[in-house]
Amino acid sequence: MGHTATPEAHSSGLTATEHRLANGLRVVLSEDHLTPVAAVCLWYDVGSRHEVKGRTGLAHLFEHLMFQGSANVQGNGHFELVQGAGGSLNGTTSFERTNYFETMPAHQLELALWLEADRMGSLLTALDQESLDNQRDVVKNERRQRYDNVPYGTAFERLSALSFPDGHPYHHTPIGSMADLDAASLEDARAFFRTYYAPGNAVLSVVGDIDPEQTLAWIEKYFGTIPAHDGKPAPRDGSLPDLVGEGVREVVEEDVPSRALMAVYRLPHDGTRESDAADLALTVLGGGESSRLHNRLVRRDRSAVTAGFGLLRLAGAPSLGWLDVKASSGVELPVIEAAVDEELARFAEEGPTAEEMERAQAQLEREWLDRLATVAGRADELCRFAVLFGDPQLALTAVQRVLDVTAEEVRAVAAARLRPDNRAVLVYEPTAGSAEQQDDQDEQGEGAEA
Repeated sequence: MGHTATPEAHSSGLTATEHRLANGLRVVLSEDHLTPVAAVCLWYDVGSRHEVKGRTGLAHLFEHLMFQGSANVQGNGHFELVQGAGGSLNGTTSFERTNYFETMPAHQLELALWLEADRMGSLLTALDQESLDNQRDVVKNERRQRYDNVPYGTAFERLSALSFPDGHPYHHTPIGSMADLDAASLEDARAFFRTYYAPGNAVLSVVGDIDPEQTLAWIEKYFGTIPAHDGKPAPRDGSLPDLVGEGVREVVEEDVPSRALMAVYRLPHDGTRESDAADLALTVLGGGESSRLHNRLVRRDRSAVTAGFGLLRLAGAPSLGWLDVKASSGVELPVIEAAVDEELARFAEEGPTAEEMERAQAQLEREWLDRLATVAGRADELCRFAVLFGDPQLALTAVQRVLDVTAEEVRAVAAARLRPDNRAVLVYEPTAGSAEQQDDQDEQGEGAEA
Protein backbone atom coordinates (compact mmCIF):
# COMPACT_ATOMS: atom_id res chain seq x y z
CA MET A 1 0.00 0.00 0.00
CA GLY A 2 1.46 3.33 -1.06
CA HIS A 3 1.35 6.44 1.12
CA THR A 4 1.85 10.13 0.37
CA ALA A 5 1.78 12.77 3.09
CA THR A 6 0.51 16.18 2.13
CA PRO A 7 1.38 19.53 3.76
CA GLU A 8 -1.30 22.01 4.72
CA ALA A 9 -2.94 23.63 1.72
CA HIS A 10 -2.58 27.43 1.90
CA SER A 11 -4.30 28.81 4.99
CA SER A 12 -7.19 26.36 5.09
CA GLY A 13 -5.56 24.10 7.67
CA LEU A 14 -7.12 21.10 5.91
CA THR A 15 -4.97 18.14 4.94
CA ALA A 16 -5.42 14.88 3.12
CA THR A 17 -3.27 11.82 2.56
CA GLU A 18 -3.48 9.51 -0.41
CA HIS A 19 -3.03 5.74 -0.62
CA ARG A 20 -3.57 3.01 -3.20
CA LEU A 21 -4.35 -0.66 -2.65
CA ALA A 22 -2.76 -3.37 -4.74
CA ASN A 23 -6.08 -3.92 -6.57
CA GLY A 24 -6.12 -0.30 -7.74
CA LEU A 25 -8.52 1.29 -5.23
CA ARG A 26 -7.50 4.87 -4.46
CA VAL A 27 -7.97 5.98 -0.85
CA VAL A 28 -7.99 9.53 0.52
CA LEU A 29 -8.03 10.23 4.27
CA SER A 30 -8.55 13.54 6.06
CA GLU A 31 -8.50 13.79 9.86
CA ASP A 32 -10.90 16.14 11.63
CA HIS A 33 -11.39 15.60 15.36
CA LEU A 34 -13.78 18.50 15.91
CA THR A 35 -16.81 16.21 16.25
CA PRO A 36 -17.00 12.43 16.85
CA VAL A 37 -18.28 11.56 13.37
CA ALA A 38 -16.76 10.09 10.23
CA ALA A 39 -17.85 10.33 6.60
CA VAL A 40 -17.29 7.58 4.05
CA CYS A 41 -17.63 8.51 0.38
CA LEU A 42 -17.12 6.19 -2.57
CA TRP A 43 -17.09 7.55 -6.12
CA TYR A 44 -17.23 5.22 -9.11
CA ASP A 45 -16.04 6.65 -12.41
CA VAL A 46 -19.28 5.84 -14.21
CA GLY A 47 -22.25 8.00 -15.09
CA SER A 48 -24.73 8.44 -17.89
CA ARG A 49 -21.95 9.55 -20.27
CA HIS A 50 -20.62 5.96 -20.20
CA GLU A 51 -23.93 4.48 -21.38
CA VAL A 52 -24.67 3.44 -24.95
CA LYS A 53 -27.69 4.22 -27.08
CA GLY A 54 -30.61 1.93 -26.26
CA ARG A 55 -29.39 1.28 -22.71
CA THR A 56 -29.68 4.69 -21.08
CA GLY A 57 -30.45 4.87 -17.38
CA LEU A 58 -28.26 1.92 -16.34
CA ALA A 59 -25.91 4.03 -14.22
CA HIS A 60 -28.81 5.46 -12.23
CA LEU A 61 -30.54 2.10 -12.04
CA PHE A 62 -27.39 0.68 -10.49
CA GLU A 63 -27.38 3.39 -7.86
CA HIS A 64 -30.65 1.82 -6.68
CA LEU A 65 -29.54 -1.78 -7.13
CA MET A 66 -26.55 -1.17 -4.85
CA PHE A 67 -29.02 -0.81 -1.97
CA GLN A 68 -30.84 -4.07 -2.79
CA GLY A 69 -28.53 -6.48 -1.02
CA SER A 70 -25.19 -8.21 -1.47
CA ALA A 71 -23.62 -11.49 -0.35
CA ASN A 72 -23.83 -10.78 3.38
CA VAL A 73 -26.54 -8.09 3.48
CA GLN A 74 -30.04 -8.98 2.38
CA GLY A 75 -32.71 -6.71 0.93
CA ASN A 76 -32.86 -3.33 2.62
CA GLY A 77 -30.18 -4.29 5.13
CA HIS A 78 -27.69 -1.60 4.13
CA PHE A 79 -30.12 1.15 5.14
CA GLU A 80 -31.20 -0.68 8.27
CA LEU A 81 -27.66 -1.28 9.54
CA VAL A 82 -26.44 2.26 8.93
CA GLN A 83 -29.51 3.97 10.35
CA GLY A 84 -29.63 1.53 13.25
CA ALA A 85 -26.08 2.60 14.11
CA GLY A 86 -27.08 6.27 14.13
CA GLY A 87 -25.78 7.09 10.66
CA SER A 88 -27.18 8.54 7.46
CA LEU A 89 -26.59 7.44 3.87
CA ASN A 90 -27.54 7.88 0.25
CA GLY A 91 -26.27 7.71 -3.31
CA THR A 92 -26.54 9.90 -6.41
CA THR A 93 -25.85 9.64 -10.14
CA SER A 94 -24.71 12.31 -12.57
CA PHE A 95 -23.42 12.52 -16.13
CA GLU A 96 -19.90 11.76 -14.90
CA ARG A 97 -20.00 9.60 -11.77
CA THR A 98 -22.03 7.56 -9.29
CA ASN A 99 -21.37 8.09 -5.59
CA TYR A 100 -22.36 6.42 -2.33
CA PHE A 101 -21.88 7.93 1.10
CA GLU A 102 -22.45 7.40 4.81
CA THR A 103 -21.93 9.69 7.78
CA MET A 104 -21.48 7.65 10.95
CA PRO A 105 -20.68 8.07 14.62
CA ALA A 106 -16.90 7.66 14.65
CA HIS A 107 -17.02 4.36 16.52
CA GLN A 108 -19.23 2.89 13.74
CA LEU A 109 -16.80 3.65 10.91
CA GLU A 110 -15.80 0.02 10.47
CA LEU A 111 -19.41 -0.93 9.77
CA ALA A 112 -19.69 1.57 6.90
CA LEU A 113 -16.43 0.38 5.35
CA TRP A 114 -17.50 -3.26 5.56
CA LEU A 115 -20.87 -2.50 3.97
CA GLU A 116 -19.32 -0.62 1.04
CA ALA A 117 -16.74 -3.34 0.48
CA ASP A 118 -19.35 -6.09 0.65
CA ARG A 119 -21.42 -4.65 -2.16
CA MET A 120 -18.40 -3.70 -4.28
CA GLY A 121 -17.11 -7.24 -4.01
CA SER A 122 -20.26 -9.33 -3.98
CA LEU A 123 -23.29 -7.51 -5.39
CA LEU A 124 -23.58 -9.97 -8.27
CA THR A 125 -24.20 -12.74 -5.74
CA ALA A 126 -27.50 -11.10 -4.78
CA LEU A 127 -28.47 -9.51 -8.11
CA ASP A 128 -31.39 -11.45 -9.58
CA GLN A 129 -34.39 -10.80 -11.79
CA GLU A 130 -36.64 -9.97 -8.84
CA SER A 131 -34.36 -7.23 -7.49
CA LEU A 132 -33.82 -5.84 -11.00
CA ASP A 133 -37.55 -5.65 -11.69
CA ASN A 134 -38.20 -4.13 -8.27
CA GLN A 135 -35.71 -1.30 -8.68
CA ARG A 136 -36.59 -0.77 -12.34
CA ASP A 137 -40.13 0.05 -11.17
CA VAL A 138 -38.74 2.37 -8.47
CA VAL A 139 -36.70 4.29 -11.04
CA LYS A 140 -39.64 4.52 -13.45
CA ASN A 141 -41.79 5.95 -10.66
CA GLU A 142 -39.02 8.41 -9.83
CA ARG A 143 -39.03 9.54 -13.44
CA ARG A 144 -42.80 10.08 -13.34
CA GLN A 145 -42.68 11.99 -10.06
CA ARG A 146 -39.65 14.19 -10.77
CA TYR A 147 -39.73 14.61 -14.54
CA ASP A 148 -42.86 13.61 -16.42
CA ASN A 149 -45.64 14.73 -14.05
CA VAL A 150 -44.39 18.03 -12.62
CA PRO A 151 -44.37 21.50 -14.22
CA TYR A 152 -41.20 22.13 -16.24
CA GLY A 153 -40.02 18.65 -15.16
CA THR A 154 -38.50 17.68 -18.50
CA ALA A 155 -36.69 21.01 -19.00
CA PHE A 156 -33.27 19.68 -18.05
CA GLU A 157 -33.71 16.64 -20.30
CA ARG A 158 -34.85 18.79 -23.22
CA LEU A 159 -32.06 21.34 -22.82
CA SER A 160 -29.41 18.64 -22.57
CA ALA A 161 -30.67 17.13 -25.81
CA LEU A 162 -30.63 20.58 -27.46
CA SER A 163 -27.15 21.43 -26.14
CA PHE A 164 -25.41 18.17 -26.98
CA PRO A 165 -26.05 16.66 -30.45
CA ASP A 166 -27.50 13.22 -30.97
CA GLY A 167 -24.82 10.60 -30.32
CA HIS A 168 -22.88 12.82 -27.92
CA PRO A 169 -22.23 11.09 -24.54
CA TYR A 170 -24.03 13.92 -22.68
CA HIS A 171 -27.05 14.06 -25.02
CA HIS A 172 -29.21 12.06 -22.58
CA THR A 173 -29.60 12.65 -18.84
CA PRO A 174 -28.97 10.11 -16.05
CA ILE A 175 -32.66 9.31 -15.48
CA GLY A 176 -32.80 7.45 -18.82
CA SER A 177 -35.86 6.75 -20.95
CA MET A 178 -38.79 4.53 -20.05
CA ALA A 179 -38.18 2.39 -23.13
CA ASP A 180 -34.53 1.81 -22.28
CA LEU A 181 -35.34 1.01 -18.66
CA ASP A 182 -37.87 -1.58 -19.84
CA ALA A 183 -35.32 -3.04 -22.26
CA ALA A 184 -32.56 -3.52 -19.67
CA SER A 185 -31.96 -7.22 -19.04
CA LEU A 186 -30.40 -9.00 -16.09
CA GLU A 187 -27.33 -9.73 -18.22
CA ASP A 188 -27.10 -6.03 -19.17
CA ALA A 189 -27.03 -5.17 -15.47
CA ARG A 190 -24.45 -7.82 -14.63
CA ALA A 191 -22.19 -6.75 -17.49
CA PHE A 192 -22.48 -3.11 -16.41
CA PHE A 193 -21.42 -3.99 -12.87
CA ARG A 194 -18.50 -6.14 -14.00
CA THR A 195 -17.29 -3.32 -16.26
CA TYR A 196 -17.51 -0.33 -13.95
CA TYR A 197 -17.76 -1.44 -10.31
CA ALA A 198 -14.12 -2.35 -9.97
CA PRO A 199 -11.63 -1.22 -7.31
CA GLY A 200 -9.46 0.44 -9.94
CA ASN A 201 -12.44 2.50 -11.15
CA ALA A 202 -13.24 3.95 -7.71
CA VAL A 203 -12.00 6.43 -5.13
CA LEU A 204 -12.77 5.97 -1.44
CA SER A 205 -12.48 8.94 0.91
CA VAL A 206 -12.84 8.84 4.70
CA VAL A 207 -13.01 12.14 6.58
CA GLY A 208 -13.54 12.95 10.23
CA ASP A 209 -12.63 11.72 13.69
CA ILE A 210 -10.51 8.81 12.48
CA ASP A 211 -7.31 6.99 13.37
CA PRO A 212 -5.59 6.84 9.95
CA GLU A 213 -3.62 3.65 10.66
CA GLN A 214 -6.67 1.80 11.96
CA THR A 215 -8.79 3.11 9.09
CA LEU A 216 -6.25 1.93 6.52
CA ALA A 217 -6.09 -1.45 8.20
CA TRP A 218 -9.87 -1.83 7.91
CA ILE A 219 -9.82 -0.70 4.29
CA GLU A 220 -7.08 -3.19 3.46
CA LYS A 221 -8.96 -5.94 5.30
CA TYR A 222 -12.32 -5.41 3.59
CA PHE A 223 -11.46 -3.93 0.19
CA GLY A 224 -8.01 -5.43 -0.35
CA THR A 225 -9.36 -8.91 -1.08
CA ILE A 226 -11.63 -7.72 -3.92
CA PRO A 227 -10.03 -8.86 -7.20
CA ALA A 228 -8.77 -6.22 -9.59
CA HIS A 229 -10.26 -6.14 -13.07
CA ASP A 230 -9.96 -3.65 -15.88
CA GLY A 231 -12.40 -4.09 -18.73
CA LYS A 232 -13.63 -0.50 -18.88
CA PRO A 233 -13.72 0.99 -22.38
CA ALA A 234 -12.26 4.44 -22.95
CA PRO A 235 -14.90 7.14 -22.51
CA ARG A 236 -16.29 8.66 -25.67
CA ASP A 237 -15.04 12.11 -26.63
CA GLY A 238 -17.25 14.86 -25.22
CA SER A 239 -15.52 17.83 -26.81
CA LEU A 240 -17.53 20.34 -28.86
CA PRO A 241 -16.92 23.72 -30.53
CA ASP A 242 -16.99 26.70 -28.18
CA LEU A 243 -20.24 28.04 -29.66
CA VAL A 244 -23.60 26.30 -30.07
CA GLY A 245 -24.65 28.22 -33.18
CA GLU A 246 -27.85 30.00 -34.19
CA GLY A 247 -31.40 28.68 -34.16
CA VAL A 248 -31.28 26.03 -31.42
CA ARG A 249 -34.73 26.51 -29.90
CA GLU A 250 -37.77 24.49 -28.82
CA VAL A 251 -41.26 25.66 -27.82
CA VAL A 252 -43.22 23.49 -25.38
CA GLU A 253 -46.94 23.91 -24.73
CA GLU A 254 -47.79 22.31 -21.39
CA ASP A 255 -49.94 22.72 -18.32
CA VAL A 256 -47.47 24.96 -16.49
CA PRO A 257 -48.12 27.84 -14.04
CA SER A 258 -46.58 30.56 -16.21
CA ARG A 259 -44.56 31.26 -19.32
CA ALA A 260 -40.90 30.44 -18.90
CA LEU A 261 -37.72 31.25 -20.75
CA MET A 262 -34.92 28.75 -20.15
CA ALA A 263 -31.59 28.58 -21.91
CA VAL A 264 -28.21 26.95 -21.57
CA TYR A 265 -24.96 28.52 -22.71
CA ARG A 266 -21.91 26.43 -23.62
CA LEU A 267 -19.13 27.32 -21.15
CA PRO A 268 -15.55 26.17 -20.39
CA HIS A 269 -14.87 22.72 -18.98
CA ASP A 270 -14.79 22.29 -15.20
CA GLY A 271 -11.34 22.32 -13.64
CA THR A 272 -10.15 25.33 -15.64
CA ARG A 273 -9.54 28.91 -14.57
CA GLU A 274 -12.03 29.98 -17.26
CA SER A 275 -14.70 27.83 -15.61
CA ASP A 276 -14.16 29.63 -12.30
CA ALA A 277 -14.43 32.94 -14.15
CA ALA A 278 -17.69 31.80 -15.74
CA ASP A 279 -19.04 30.81 -12.33
CA LEU A 280 -18.32 34.32 -11.06
CA ALA A 281 -19.96 35.87 -14.13
CA LEU A 282 -23.16 33.87 -13.63
CA THR A 283 -23.16 34.70 -9.92
CA VAL A 284 -23.06 38.43 -10.70
CA LEU A 285 -25.71 38.08 -13.39
CA GLY A 286 -28.13 35.65 -11.78
CA GLY A 287 -26.95 34.40 -8.39
CA GLY A 288 -29.61 35.60 -5.97
CA GLU A 289 -31.74 38.68 -5.35
CA SER A 290 -28.82 41.10 -5.63
CA SER A 291 -27.96 39.90 -9.14
CA ARG A 292 -28.31 41.99 -12.29
CA LEU A 293 -31.03 39.89 -13.91
CA HIS A 294 -33.14 39.76 -10.75
CA ASN A 295 -32.84 43.53 -10.34
CA ARG A 296 -33.71 44.16 -13.98
CA LEU A 297 -36.48 41.63 -14.62
CA VAL A 298 -38.10 41.15 -11.21
CA ARG A 299 -37.58 44.43 -9.41
CA ARG A 300 -37.38 47.07 -12.15
CA ASP A 301 -39.36 45.77 -15.14
CA ARG A 302 -41.59 43.41 -13.12
CA SER A 303 -41.69 41.25 -16.21
CA ALA A 304 -40.65 38.12 -14.28
CA VAL A 305 -41.36 36.54 -10.92
CA THR A 306 -38.03 34.69 -10.79
CA ALA A 307 -34.75 35.06 -12.67
CA GLY A 308 -31.69 32.92 -12.02
CA PHE A 309 -28.45 31.97 -13.73
CA GLY A 310 -26.23 29.13 -12.51
CA LEU A 311 -23.39 26.87 -13.64
CA LEU A 312 -23.58 23.12 -14.21
CA ARG A 313 -19.92 22.14 -14.07
CA LEU A 314 -18.89 19.33 -16.43
CA ALA A 315 -15.39 17.94 -16.81
CA GLY A 316 -15.75 15.71 -19.86
CA ALA A 317 -17.82 18.15 -21.92
CA PRO A 318 -18.46 21.90 -22.00
CA SER A 319 -20.09 23.14 -18.81
CA LEU A 320 -23.56 24.64 -19.06
CA GLY A 321 -24.73 28.05 -17.90
CA TRP A 322 -28.40 27.58 -16.99
CA LEU A 323 -30.75 30.57 -17.35
CA ASP A 324 -34.22 30.18 -15.80
CA VAL A 325 -36.80 32.98 -15.95
CA LYS A 326 -40.50 32.61 -15.04
CA ALA A 327 -42.61 35.35 -16.59
CA SER A 328 -45.12 37.55 -14.84
CA SER A 329 -48.72 37.10 -15.98
CA GLY A 330 -49.39 38.64 -19.38
CA VAL A 331 -45.75 39.31 -20.25
CA GLU A 332 -44.56 38.02 -23.61
CA LEU A 333 -41.29 36.10 -23.60
CA PRO A 334 -39.63 38.06 -26.45
CA VAL A 335 -39.73 41.10 -24.14
CA ILE A 336 -37.87 39.14 -21.45
CA GLU A 337 -35.39 37.66 -23.91
CA ALA A 338 -34.54 41.11 -25.29
CA ALA A 339 -33.92 42.38 -21.76
CA VAL A 340 -31.69 39.41 -20.96
CA ASP A 341 -29.65 39.98 -24.11
CA GLU A 342 -29.32 43.66 -23.28
CA GLU A 343 -27.99 42.89 -19.80
CA LEU A 344 -25.56 40.26 -21.07
CA ALA A 345 -24.24 42.58 -23.77
CA ARG A 346 -23.70 45.37 -21.22
CA PHE A 347 -21.90 42.97 -18.91
CA ALA A 348 -19.70 41.72 -21.76
CA GLU A 349 -18.75 45.31 -22.51
CA GLU A 350 -18.24 46.64 -18.98
CA GLY A 351 -17.59 43.56 -16.83
CA PRO A 352 -18.43 43.42 -13.13
CA THR A 353 -18.04 46.40 -10.85
CA ALA A 354 -15.58 46.13 -7.97
CA GLU A 355 -18.49 45.71 -5.56
CA GLU A 356 -20.10 42.99 -7.68
CA MET A 357 -16.79 41.16 -7.98
CA GLU A 358 -16.22 41.25 -4.24
CA ARG A 359 -19.76 40.07 -3.52
CA ALA A 360 -19.61 37.22 -6.06
CA GLN A 361 -16.25 35.97 -4.80
CA ALA A 362 -17.50 36.13 -1.22
CA GLN A 363 -20.62 34.17 -2.20
CA LEU A 364 -18.65 31.41 -3.94
CA GLU A 365 -16.08 31.37 -1.13
CA ARG A 366 -18.82 30.85 1.44
CA GLU A 367 -20.36 28.03 -0.63
CA TRP A 368 -16.97 26.31 -0.91
CA LEU A 369 -16.18 26.72 2.77
CA ASP A 370 -19.62 25.40 3.71
CA ARG A 371 -18.84 22.27 1.70
CA LEU A 372 -15.36 21.79 3.12
CA ALA A 373 -16.48 22.52 6.70
CA THR A 374 -18.57 19.33 6.94
CA VAL A 375 -16.94 15.91 6.91
CA ALA A 376 -19.44 14.68 4.32
CA GLY A 377 -18.92 17.66 2.03
CA ARG A 378 -15.14 17.40 2.25
CA ALA A 379 -15.21 13.67 1.57
CA ASP A 380 -17.33 14.27 -1.52
CA GLU A 381 -15.06 17.02 -2.86
CA LEU A 382 -11.92 14.94 -2.30
CA CYS A 383 -13.50 12.14 -4.33
CA ARG A 384 -14.67 14.55 -7.04
CA PHE A 385 -11.25 16.02 -7.68
CA ALA A 386 -9.61 12.60 -7.54
CA VAL A 387 -12.00 11.00 -10.03
CA LEU A 388 -12.48 13.89 -12.46
CA PHE A 389 -9.08 15.59 -12.29
CA GLY A 390 -6.73 12.99 -10.85
CA ASP A 391 -5.74 15.00 -7.76
CA PRO A 392 -7.83 15.17 -4.54
CA GLN A 393 -5.56 17.92 -3.18
CA LEU A 394 -7.19 20.35 -5.63
CA ALA A 395 -10.27 20.32 -3.39
CA LEU A 396 -8.27 22.01 -0.64
CA THR A 397 -7.12 24.90 -2.84
CA ALA A 398 -10.37 25.51 -4.75
CA VAL A 399 -11.31 28.57 -2.69
CA GLN A 400 -8.05 30.35 -3.49
CA ARG A 401 -8.44 29.66 -7.19
CA VAL A 402 -11.81 31.43 -7.18
CA LEU A 403 -10.33 34.40 -5.30
CA ASP A 404 -7.44 34.66 -7.78
CA VAL A 405 -9.73 35.28 -10.79
CA THR A 406 -9.72 38.88 -12.02
CA ALA A 407 -12.62 41.07 -13.10
CA GLU A 408 -11.19 41.22 -16.63
CA GLU A 409 -11.19 37.42 -16.85
CA VAL A 410 -14.85 37.43 -15.80
CA ARG A 411 -15.71 40.03 -18.44
CA ALA A 412 -13.74 38.16 -21.11
CA VAL A 413 -15.47 34.82 -20.60
CA ALA A 414 -18.86 36.56 -20.63
CA ALA A 415 -18.01 38.37 -23.88
CA ALA A 416 -16.83 35.13 -25.50
CA ARG A 417 -19.60 32.82 -24.33
CA LEU A 418 -22.72 34.63 -23.05
CA ARG A 419 -24.03 35.59 -26.48
CA PRO A 420 -27.16 34.78 -28.52
CA ASP A 421 -25.32 32.42 -30.89
CA ASN A 422 -24.08 30.26 -28.02
CA ARG A 423 -27.23 29.01 -26.41
CA ALA A 424 -30.02 26.50 -26.70
CA VAL A 425 -33.38 28.03 -25.80
CA LEU A 426 -36.43 26.35 -24.33
CA VAL A 427 -39.70 28.29 -24.22
CA TYR A 428 -42.68 27.17 -22.16
CA GLU A 429 -46.13 28.40 -23.17
CA PRO A 430 -49.04 27.43 -20.87
CA THR A 431 -51.98 25.62 -22.42
CA ALA A 432 -55.28 27.53 -22.45
CA GLY A 433 -56.56 25.95 -19.25
CA SER A 434 -53.43 26.58 -17.21
CA ALA A 435 -53.16 30.18 -18.47
CA GLU A 436 -56.74 30.95 -17.42
CA GLN A 437 -56.10 29.40 -14.01
CA GLN A 438 -53.02 31.59 -13.56
CA ASP A 439 -54.99 34.72 -14.50
CA ASP A 440 -57.66 33.82 -11.94
CA GLN A 441 -54.99 33.35 -9.26
CA ASP A 442 -53.44 36.73 -10.15
CA GLU A 443 -56.85 38.45 -9.88
CA GLN A 444 -57.51 36.82 -6.51
CA GLY A 445 -54.10 37.90 -5.29
CA GLU A 446 -54.75 41.49 -6.38
CA GLY A 447 -58.11 41.47 -4.60
CA ALA A 448 -56.54 40.20 -1.39
CA GLU A 449 -53.91 42.95 -1.47
CA ALA A 450 -56.55 45.63 -2.05
